[in-house]
Amino acid sequence: MRKYGYKWAVMAAVSLSAAVIFGGCAKTESDRTESVTETQAGYRNDVSTEALRDAAAEALGENYFPNMDIDASLLESIYGISPELYEEYTAQMPMINVNVDTLIILKAKEGKLEEAENALKAYDEKMKADTMQYPMNIGKIQAAQVKTFGDYTCYLLLGGDTAAVSEQGDEAVIAYCQEENEKAASAIEEALKN
Repeated sequence: MRKYGYKWAVMAAVSLSAAVIFGGCAKTESDRTESVTETQAGYRNDVSTEALRDAAAEALGENYFPNMDIDASLLESIYGISPELYEEYTAQMPMINVNVDTLIILKAKEGKLEEAENALKAYDEKMKADTMQYPMNIGKIQAAQVKTFGDYTCYLLLGGDTAAVSEQGDEAVIAYCQEENEKAASAIEEALKN
């Protein structure tokens, strides 16, 4: 019983803090605690998803391979992300279908952040479980990440040209692609900070 009392006390304190800090904002109590915490951490909610994509692409330079926009119907049919989940989105993949590099950035609708994040995670899990991938893409897929910053959630399956590290084995490719994903995620996060 003691641990449940502590949990309620923490939740009450977070709710009270959020009410004081966001008294005049449109946030509702149904928003996830994590989302409130991230907003308190100073993430903006007025940055376009295109600007965030541009920040990620600039951080990776020539190693940013996605160059074809994913339309809303493909976003729903292939990635499982319905328009009810987002206010705005940007999604790109490469024109050449042997590459898998993909970047999806969603600005979630109010109360839909967790659902949007879960949709991206479900797609990520599906990709990681798919054994019918080109061998050159397996490391990239295993390194893919879902990151959330305030009202935005992102799917990062990046890495660009992995030819130089592929000779060192799968672990080297995974580590390299994780670094590239982190570069893109850091650029997105920096663009969202106050």
